[in-house]
Amino acid sequence: MRLLLAILVCKLGHAVGSLIGKGSSLPGKYALKICPDILRRVQLPGYIVAVTGSNGKTSTVEMIAAILQAGGKAVVYNQEGSNQIEGVTTTILTHATLSGRVKADVLLIESDERYAAHSFRYFHPTHFVVTNLYRDQLTRNGHPEWVYDSLKPAMHPDTELILNADDPLSGCFARGQEKVKWFGLDRCSISTDAPTGVYHDGAYCPVCHAPMEYDYVHYNHIGAYRCTACGHRKPATDYTATALDLDTGRLTIDGSVTIQLAFRSIYNVYNILAAYAACREVGIAADTASGVINNYILRNGRMQKFTLGAHRGVLLTSKHENSIAYDTNLRYIAASKSPCTVLVIVDAVSRKYFTSETSWLWDIDFDRLACDSVQRVILSGQYANDLAERFSFTAVAPEKCTVEPDIRAAAALLESQGDEDLYVVTCFSDRDKLLDLPCVKKEV
Repeated sequence: MRLLLAILVCKLGHAVGSLIGKGSSLPGKYALKICPDILRRVQLPGYIVAVTGSNGKTSTVEMIAAILQAGGKAVVYNQEGSNQIEGVTTTILTHATLSGRVKADVLLIESDERYAAHSFRYFHPTHFVVTNLYRDQLTRNGHPEWVYDSLKPAMHPDTELILNADDPLSGCFARGQEKVKWFGLDRCSISTDAPTGVYHDGAYCPVCHAPMEYDYVHYNHIGAYRCTACGHRKPATDYTATALDLDTGRLTIDGSVTIQLAFRSIYNVYNILAAYAACREVGIAADTASGVINNYILRNGRMQKFTLGAHRGVLLTSKHENSIAYDTNLRYIAASKSPCTVLVIVDAVSRKYFTSETSWLWDIDFDRLACDSVQRVILSGQYANDLAERFSFTAVAPEKCTVEPDIRAAAALLESQGDEDLYVVTCFSDRDKLLDLPCVKKEV
Protein backbone atom coordinates (compact mmCIF):
# COMPACT_ATOMS: atom_id res chain seq x y z
CA MET A 1 0.00 0.00 0.00
CA ARG A 2 2.84 2.41 0.83
CA LEU A 3 4.46 1.62 -2.55
CA LEU A 4 1.30 2.54 -4.43
CA LEU A 5 0.75 5.71 -2.39
CA ALA A 6 4.36 6.85 -2.86
CA ILE A 7 4.17 6.33 -6.62
CA LEU A 8 0.87 8.21 -6.87
CA VAL A 9 2.18 11.12 -4.78
CA CYS A 10 5.36 11.29 -6.86
CA LYS A 11 3.52 11.22 -10.19
CA LEU A 12 1.04 13.88 -9.06
CA GLY A 13 3.76 16.03 -7.52
CA HIS A 14 5.86 15.82 -10.67
CA ALA A 15 2.91 16.76 -12.88
CA VAL A 16 2.06 19.78 -10.74
CA GLY A 17 5.70 20.74 -10.16
CA SER A 18 6.50 20.64 -13.86
CA LEU A 19 4.02 23.46 -14.39
CA ILE A 20 5.96 25.74 -12.04
CA GLY A 21 9.46 24.40 -12.73
CA LYS A 22 9.89 22.57 -9.40
CA GLY A 23 9.02 18.99 -10.24
CA SER A 24 12.46 17.35 -10.35
CA SER A 25 13.30 16.50 -6.73
CA LEU A 26 10.46 17.48 -4.37
CA PRO A 27 8.11 14.67 -5.51
CA GLY A 28 10.85 12.12 -4.83
CA LYS A 29 11.46 13.63 -1.40
CA TYR A 30 7.81 13.12 -0.43
CA ALA A 31 7.78 9.60 -1.90
CA LEU A 32 10.79 8.68 0.25
CA LYS A 33 9.02 9.98 3.35
CA ILE A 34 6.04 7.73 2.60
CA CYS A 35 8.15 4.69 1.70
CA PRO A 36 11.85 5.12 2.64
CA ASP A 37 12.96 1.88 0.97
CA ILE A 38 10.91 2.34 -2.19
CA LEU A 39 14.00 2.04 -4.42
CA ARG A 40 14.37 -1.51 -3.14
CA ARG A 41 10.78 -2.34 -4.02
CA VAL A 42 10.58 -1.12 -7.62
CA GLN A 43 11.34 -3.39 -10.58
CA LEU A 44 14.17 -1.86 -12.62
CA PRO A 45 15.40 -2.59 -16.17
CA GLY A 46 18.20 -5.08 -16.87
CA TYR A 47 20.64 -2.26 -17.68
CA ILE A 48 21.24 0.48 -15.11
CA VAL A 49 23.93 2.92 -16.23
CA ALA A 50 25.12 5.55 -13.75
CA VAL A 51 27.38 8.52 -14.54
CA THR A 52 29.21 10.60 -11.95
CA GLY A 53 32.31 12.77 -11.62
CA SER A 54 33.44 16.29 -10.89
CA ASN A 55 32.72 17.44 -14.43
CA GLY A 56 30.98 16.17 -17.53
CA LYS A 57 28.10 14.24 -15.93
CA THR A 58 25.19 16.05 -17.60
CA SER A 59 26.82 16.24 -21.04
CA THR A 60 27.90 12.59 -20.95
CA VAL A 61 24.43 11.42 -19.87
CA GLU A 62 22.81 13.42 -22.65
CA MET A 63 25.05 11.80 -25.27
CA ILE A 64 24.57 8.31 -23.83
CA ALA A 65 20.79 8.75 -23.97
CA ALA A 66 20.92 9.92 -27.59
CA ILE A 67 23.13 6.98 -28.63
CA LEU A 68 21.02 4.40 -26.80
CA GLN A 69 17.84 5.74 -28.36
CA ALA A 70 19.44 5.64 -31.81
CA GLY A 71 20.33 2.01 -31.05
CA GLY A 72 16.67 1.20 -30.46
CA LYS A 73 16.75 1.21 -26.64
CA ALA A 74 13.95 2.64 -24.53
CA VAL A 75 15.72 4.92 -22.06
CA VAL A 76 14.59 6.55 -18.82
CA TYR A 77 16.94 9.20 -17.40
CA ASN A 78 16.93 12.31 -15.25
CA GLN A 79 16.86 14.88 -18.02
CA GLU A 80 16.19 17.70 -15.58
CA GLY A 81 19.59 17.09 -13.96
CA SER A 82 18.40 16.59 -10.39
CA ASN A 83 21.06 14.06 -9.41
CA GLN A 84 20.74 13.37 -5.69
CA ILE A 85 18.54 10.63 -4.22
CA GLU A 86 15.36 12.72 -4.32
CA GLY A 87 15.82 13.49 -8.01
CA VAL A 88 16.74 9.88 -8.81
CA THR A 89 13.58 8.72 -6.99
CA THR A 90 11.45 11.20 -8.95
CA THR A 91 12.88 9.94 -12.24
CA ILE A 92 12.28 6.28 -11.40
CA LEU A 93 8.77 6.63 -9.95
CA THR A 94 7.41 8.96 -12.61
CA HIS A 95 8.34 6.33 -15.21
CA ALA A 96 7.05 3.39 -13.16
CA THR A 97 3.71 1.65 -13.41
CA LEU A 98 1.47 1.68 -10.34
CA SER A 99 2.82 -1.75 -9.50
CA GLY A 100 6.38 -0.33 -9.47
CA ARG A 101 7.78 -1.59 -12.78
CA VAL A 102 9.95 0.81 -14.79
CA LYS A 103 9.13 0.16 -18.43
CA ALA A 104 12.43 0.71 -20.22
CA ASP A 105 15.45 -1.13 -21.57
CA VAL A 106 17.91 1.14 -19.79
CA LEU A 107 17.72 3.26 -16.65
CA LEU A 108 20.34 6.01 -17.07
CA ILE A 109 21.19 8.02 -13.95
CA GLU A 110 23.27 11.13 -13.53
CA SER A 111 24.47 10.90 -9.92
CA ASP A 112 26.03 13.52 -7.68
CA GLU A 113 29.44 12.18 -6.73
CA ARG A 114 29.08 13.02 -3.04
CA TYR A 115 25.70 11.37 -2.57
CA ALA A 116 25.88 8.37 -4.89
CA ALA A 117 26.17 6.00 -1.93
CA HIS A 118 22.74 7.18 -0.76
CA SER A 119 21.17 6.92 -4.21
CA PHE A 120 22.45 3.37 -4.67
CA ARG A 121 21.78 2.08 -1.20
CA TYR A 122 18.94 -0.23 -2.31
CA PHE A 123 20.05 -1.10 -5.84
CA HIS A 124 23.26 -0.91 -7.82
CA PRO A 125 24.12 0.06 -11.40
CA THR A 126 25.14 -2.60 -13.88
CA HIS A 127 27.58 -0.04 -15.33
CA PHE A 128 29.10 2.93 -13.52
CA VAL A 129 30.93 5.68 -15.45
CA VAL A 130 33.30 8.00 -13.58
CA THR A 131 34.29 10.94 -15.79
CA ASN A 132 36.93 12.44 -13.44
CA LEU A 133 37.53 13.53 -9.85
CA TYR A 134 39.32 16.74 -9.00
CA ARG A 135 39.14 19.93 -6.99
CA ASP A 136 35.93 21.88 -6.70
CA GLN A 137 34.73 24.77 -4.56
CA LEU A 138 36.00 24.16 -1.04
CA THR A 139 32.78 24.89 0.85
CA ARG A 140 30.87 22.42 -1.31
CA ASN A 141 33.22 19.51 -1.98
CA GLY A 142 36.27 19.87 0.24
CA HIS A 143 39.29 17.87 -0.93
CA PRO A 144 38.98 15.53 -3.96
CA GLU A 145 40.10 12.58 -1.85
CA TRP A 146 37.17 13.26 0.51
CA VAL A 147 34.87 13.04 -2.52
CA TYR A 148 36.56 9.77 -3.49
CA ASP A 149 35.92 8.35 -0.01
CA SER A 150 32.26 9.40 -0.26
CA LEU A 151 31.82 7.80 -3.67
CA LYS A 152 33.70 4.55 -3.07
CA PRO A 153 30.86 2.83 -1.08
CA ALA A 154 28.60 3.20 -4.13
CA MET A 155 30.86 0.84 -6.12
CA HIS A 156 29.19 -2.59 -5.90
CA PRO A 157 31.38 -5.66 -6.66
CA ASP A 158 28.99 -6.76 -9.41
CA THR A 159 29.03 -3.37 -11.14
CA GLU A 160 31.21 -2.87 -14.21
CA LEU A 161 33.22 0.31 -13.74
CA ILE A 162 33.99 2.49 -16.76
CA LEU A 163 36.83 4.74 -15.65
CA ASN A 164 38.94 7.59 -16.98
CA ALA A 165 42.38 5.98 -17.35
CA ASP A 166 44.05 9.41 -17.47
CA ASP A 167 42.84 10.51 -14.03
CA PRO A 168 45.02 9.18 -11.18
CA LEU A 169 42.31 9.53 -8.52
CA SER A 170 39.48 7.98 -10.56
CA GLY A 171 41.83 5.11 -11.37
CA CYS A 172 41.88 4.14 -7.69
CA PHE A 173 38.29 2.88 -7.93
CA ALA A 174 39.62 -0.14 -9.86
CA ARG A 175 41.44 -1.43 -6.77
CA GLY A 176 39.58 -4.53 -5.60
CA GLN A 177 37.13 -4.44 -8.54
CA GLU A 178 37.07 -7.29 -11.06
CA LYS A 179 34.94 -5.63 -13.75
CA VAL A 180 36.69 -2.53 -15.09
CA LYS A 181 36.86 -0.89 -18.51
CA TRP A 182 39.10 2.08 -19.25
CA PHE A 183 38.84 5.03 -21.63
CA GLY A 184 41.64 7.51 -22.31
CA LEU A 185 43.55 9.66 -24.75
CA ASP A 186 46.92 8.89 -26.29
CA ARG A 187 49.58 11.59 -26.63
CA CYS A 188 48.44 14.17 -29.17
CA SER A 189 49.21 17.69 -30.42
CA ILE A 190 47.79 19.40 -27.33
CA SER A 191 49.71 17.26 -24.84
CA THR A 192 52.43 18.79 -22.70
CA ASP A 193 55.35 17.10 -20.94
CA ALA A 194 54.35 18.33 -17.46
CA PRO A 195 51.17 19.35 -15.62
CA THR A 196 49.84 22.83 -16.36
CA GLY A 197 47.77 25.35 -14.42
CA VAL A 198 48.28 27.44 -11.32
CA TYR A 199 48.41 24.38 -9.06
CA HIS A 200 49.35 20.73 -9.40
CA ASP A 201 46.85 18.34 -7.84
CA GLY A 202 48.63 15.35 -9.37
CA ALA A 203 51.98 15.98 -7.74
CA TYR A 204 51.61 13.04 -5.37
CA CYS A 205 50.21 9.56 -5.76
CA PRO A 206 46.68 9.20 -4.31
CA VAL A 207 47.54 5.64 -3.22
CA CYS A 208 50.86 6.00 -1.36
CA HIS A 209 51.51 9.79 -1.58
CA ALA A 210 54.93 9.36 -3.18
CA PRO A 211 55.91 11.83 -5.97
CA MET A 212 54.11 11.28 -9.27
CA GLU A 213 55.75 11.51 -12.69
CA TYR A 214 54.10 12.11 -16.04
CA ASP A 215 54.97 10.97 -19.55
CA TYR A 216 52.53 13.56 -20.93
CA VAL A 217 49.59 15.65 -19.76
CA HIS A 218 46.43 16.67 -21.63
CA TYR A 219 45.22 19.28 -19.14
CA ASN A 220 45.91 20.06 -15.49
CA HIS A 221 46.99 16.65 -14.07
CA ILE A 222 45.04 14.46 -16.54
CA GLY A 223 47.38 12.32 -18.65
CA ALA A 224 49.87 9.44 -18.51
CA TYR A 225 50.85 9.33 -14.84
CA ARG A 226 53.03 6.88 -12.91
CA CYS A 227 53.96 6.70 -9.26
CA THR A 228 57.67 6.45 -8.47
CA ALA A 229 57.05 4.13 -5.48
CA CYS A 230 53.92 1.94 -5.57
CA GLY A 231 53.48 1.56 -9.33
CA HIS A 232 50.07 3.24 -9.59
CA ARG A 233 49.98 4.29 -13.23
CA LYS A 234 47.81 4.90 -16.27
CA PRO A 235 46.46 1.50 -17.33
CA ALA A 236 46.05 0.17 -20.86
CA THR A 237 42.83 1.55 -22.33
CA ASP A 238 39.90 -0.38 -23.79
CA TYR A 239 38.48 2.66 -25.58
CA THR A 240 41.12 5.04 -26.81
CA ALA A 241 41.29 8.39 -28.54
CA THR A 242 44.18 7.41 -30.78
CA ALA A 243 44.32 10.72 -32.66
CA LEU A 244 43.05 14.21 -31.92
CA ASP A 245 43.35 17.43 -33.88
CA LEU A 246 41.50 20.27 -32.16
CA ASP A 247 42.43 22.69 -34.97
CA THR A 248 40.34 20.70 -37.45
CA GLY A 249 38.01 19.26 -34.81
CA ARG A 250 38.81 15.68 -35.74
CA LEU A 251 38.82 12.83 -33.22
CA THR A 252 39.73 9.20 -33.93
CA ILE A 253 38.69 6.43 -31.52
CA ASP A 254 40.44 3.04 -31.56
CA GLY A 255 42.22 3.92 -34.80
CA SER A 256 39.12 3.42 -36.93
CA VAL A 257 36.17 5.48 -35.71
CA THR A 258 36.39 9.08 -36.90
CA ILE A 259 34.29 11.81 -35.31
CA GLN A 260 33.97 15.47 -36.18
CA LEU A 261 33.70 17.65 -33.07
CA ALA A 262 30.99 20.29 -32.98
CA PHE A 263 32.97 22.00 -30.19
CA ARG A 264 36.74 21.68 -30.14
CA SER A 265 37.24 21.29 -26.42
CA ILE A 266 39.31 18.70 -24.57
CA TYR A 267 36.37 18.32 -22.15
CA ASN A 268 34.15 17.43 -25.09
CA VAL A 269 36.65 14.74 -26.12
CA TYR A 270 36.56 13.05 -22.71
CA ASN A 271 32.77 13.26 -22.50
CA ILE A 272 32.53 11.64 -25.93
CA LEU A 273 34.96 8.89 -24.92
CA ALA A 274 32.97 8.17 -21.75
CA ALA A 275 29.66 8.07 -23.64
CA TYR A 276 31.09 5.91 -26.43
CA ALA A 277 32.59 3.42 -23.96
CA ALA A 278 29.39 3.12 -21.92
CA CYS A 279 27.20 2.54 -24.98
CA ARG A 280 29.56 -0.01 -26.48
CA GLU A 281 29.50 -1.90 -23.17
CA VAL A 282 25.70 -2.19 -23.28
CA GLY A 283 25.76 -3.55 -26.81
CA ILE A 284 25.48 -0.54 -29.13
CA ALA A 285 27.35 -0.86 -32.42
CA ALA A 286 30.36 1.40 -33.03
CA ASP A 287 28.87 2.93 -36.18
CA THR A 288 25.63 3.77 -34.35
CA ALA A 289 27.52 5.46 -31.52
CA SER A 290 29.84 7.40 -33.83
CA GLY A 291 26.95 8.42 -36.08
CA VAL A 292 25.18 10.09 -33.17
CA ILE A 293 28.28 11.72 -31.67
CA ASN A 294 29.53 13.08 -35.00
CA ASN A 295 29.03 16.88 -34.87
CA TYR A 296 26.78 16.40 -31.84
CA ILE A 297 25.62 19.68 -30.31
CA LEU A 298 24.63 19.46 -26.66
CA ARG A 299 21.11 20.52 -25.81
CA ASN A 300 21.93 21.29 -22.17
CA GLY A 301 23.35 24.72 -22.97
CA ARG A 302 26.90 24.07 -21.77
CA MET A 303 28.16 25.54 -25.05
CA GLN A 304 25.55 27.86 -26.58
CA LYS A 305 25.99 29.88 -29.77
CA PHE A 306 24.32 33.29 -29.98
CA THR A 307 24.56 36.72 -31.57
CA LEU A 308 24.85 40.07 -29.79
CA GLY A 309 24.85 43.07 -32.08
CA ALA A 310 27.44 42.28 -34.76
CA HIS A 311 29.22 39.74 -32.55
CA ARG A 312 29.01 36.01 -33.10
CA GLY A 313 29.18 34.60 -29.62
CA VAL A 314 29.82 31.32 -27.81
CA LEU A 315 28.67 30.85 -24.23
CA LEU A 316 31.13 28.60 -22.38
CA THR A 317 29.39 27.43 -19.23
CA SER A 318 31.51 26.00 -16.44
CA LYS A 319 30.38 23.96 -13.47
CA HIS A 320 29.69 26.37 -10.64
CA GLU A 321 32.98 27.47 -9.05
CA ASN A 322 35.00 24.60 -10.55
CA SER A 323 38.39 26.04 -11.48
CA ILE A 324 39.44 23.23 -13.83
CA ALA A 325 36.22 23.62 -15.81
CA TYR A 326 37.02 27.31 -16.21
CA ASP A 327 40.61 26.50 -17.21
CA THR A 328 39.53 24.27 -20.09
CA ASN A 329 37.15 26.94 -21.39
CA LEU A 330 39.92 29.55 -21.21
CA ARG A 331 42.17 27.14 -23.07
CA TYR A 332 39.46 26.83 -25.75
CA ILE A 333 39.43 30.62 -26.14
CA ALA A 334 43.24 30.93 -26.21
CA ALA A 335 43.40 28.35 -29.01
CA SER A 336 41.25 30.58 -31.21
CA LYS A 337 43.21 32.42 -33.86
CA SER A 338 40.56 35.10 -34.55
CA PRO A 339 40.39 38.44 -32.71
CA CYS A 340 37.89 38.20 -29.87
CA THR A 341 36.42 39.79 -26.77
CA VAL A 342 35.92 37.77 -23.58
CA LEU A 343 33.08 38.55 -21.18
CA VAL A 344 33.61 36.95 -17.75
CA ILE A 345 30.52 36.88 -15.52
CA VAL A 346 30.47 35.96 -11.84
CA ASP A 347 27.09 36.98 -10.45
CA ALA A 348 26.47 34.28 -7.83
CA VAL A 349 28.78 32.12 -5.74
CA SER A 350 28.23 29.27 -3.30
CA ARG A 351 24.55 29.16 -4.13
CA LYS A 352 23.93 26.45 -1.52
CA TYR A 353 26.14 27.72 1.26
CA PHE A 354 25.80 31.50 0.94
CA THR A 355 29.37 32.20 1.97
CA SER A 356 30.18 34.60 -0.90
CA GLU A 357 33.58 32.90 -0.85
CA THR A 358 35.68 33.70 -3.93
CA SER A 359 39.03 32.07 -3.21
CA TRP A 360 38.36 29.66 -6.10
CA LEU A 361 38.94 32.54 -8.53
CA TRP A 362 42.64 32.34 -7.62
CA ASP A 363 42.76 28.71 -8.76
CA ILE A 364 41.74 29.67 -12.32
CA ASP A 365 44.52 30.20 -14.85
CA PHE A 366 43.31 33.54 -16.24
CA ASP A 367 46.81 34.10 -17.66
CA ARG A 368 45.61 32.04 -20.63
CA LEU A 369 43.80 35.19 -21.80
CA ALA A 370 47.13 37.05 -22.10
CA CYS A 371 47.32 36.26 -25.82
CA ASP A 372 47.24 38.35 -28.99
CA SER A 373 43.82 37.14 -30.15
CA VAL A 374 42.07 38.42 -27.00
CA GLN A 375 41.56 42.12 -27.68
CA ARG A 376 39.59 43.01 -24.55
CA VAL A 377 38.18 41.44 -21.42
CA ILE A 378 34.97 42.65 -19.77
CA LEU A 379 34.39 41.68 -16.13
CA SER A 380 30.77 41.64 -15.06
CA GLY A 381 28.34 40.47 -12.40
CA GLN A 382 27.97 41.07 -8.68
CA TYR A 383 31.55 39.90 -8.11
CA ALA A 384 33.13 41.96 -10.92
CA ASN A 385 35.42 43.73 -8.45
CA ASP A 386 36.66 40.40 -7.08
CA LEU A 387 37.41 39.44 -10.68
CA ALA A 388 39.20 42.75 -11.24
CA GLU A 389 41.41 42.11 -8.21
CA ARG A 390 42.20 38.63 -9.51
CA PHE A 391 43.02 39.96 -13.00
CA SER A 392 45.37 42.56 -11.52
CA PHE A 393 47.67 39.62 -10.68
CA THR A 394 47.63 38.17 -14.21
CA ALA A 395 49.65 38.89 -17.34
CA VAL A 396 46.55 40.31 -19.07
CA ALA A 397 47.30 43.95 -19.90
CA PRO A 398 45.28 46.30 -17.62
CA GLU A 399 44.24 48.44 -20.58
CA LYS A 400 42.47 45.42 -22.07
CA CYS A 401 40.23 45.00 -19.01
CA THR A 402 36.93 46.78 -18.40
CA VAL A 403 34.83 46.38 -15.25
CA GLU A 404 31.06 46.61 -15.73
CA PRO A 405 29.19 44.96 -12.83
CA ASP A 406 25.77 45.30 -14.47
CA ILE A 407 25.28 42.42 -16.93
CA ARG A 408 22.65 44.29 -18.91
CA ALA A 409 24.98 47.28 -19.29
CA ALA A 410 27.85 45.00 -20.33
CA ALA A 411 25.63 43.45 -23.01
CA ALA A 412 24.55 46.91 -24.22
CA LEU A 413 28.20 47.96 -24.46
CA LEU A 414 29.01 44.93 -26.59
CA GLU A 415 25.91 45.41 -28.73
CA SER A 416 27.02 48.92 -29.64
CA GLN A 417 30.70 48.21 -30.25
CA GLY A 418 32.69 45.97 -32.57
CA ASP A 419 32.07 42.83 -34.57
CA GLU A 420 34.83 40.52 -33.33
CA ASP A 421 34.10 37.05 -31.98
CA LEU A 422 32.69 37.01 -28.45
CA TYR A 423 33.21 34.39 -25.76
CA VAL A 424 31.25 34.46 -22.53
CA VAL A 425 32.74 32.57 -19.58
CA THR A 426 30.38 31.97 -16.70
CA CYS A 427 28.79 29.30 -14.52
CA PHE A 428 25.63 27.37 -15.22
CA SER A 429 23.44 29.34 -12.81
CA ASP A 430 24.50 32.71 -14.31
CA ARG A 431 24.14 31.92 -18.00
CA ASP A 432 20.44 32.78 -18.32
CA LYS A 433 21.05 36.27 -16.92
CA LEU A 434 22.77 37.01 -20.23
CA LEU A 435 20.83 34.77 -22.61
CA ASP A 436 17.45 36.08 -21.42
CA LEU A 437 18.32 39.65 -22.41
CA PRO A 438 16.30 40.76 -25.47
CA CYS A 439 19.45 41.94 -27.29
CA VAL A 440 20.89 38.40 -27.23
CA LYS A 441 19.69 36.07 -30.00
CA LYS A 442 20.24 32.38 -29.30
CA GLU A 443 21.04 30.12 -32.25
CA VAL A 444 19.08 26.89 -32.51
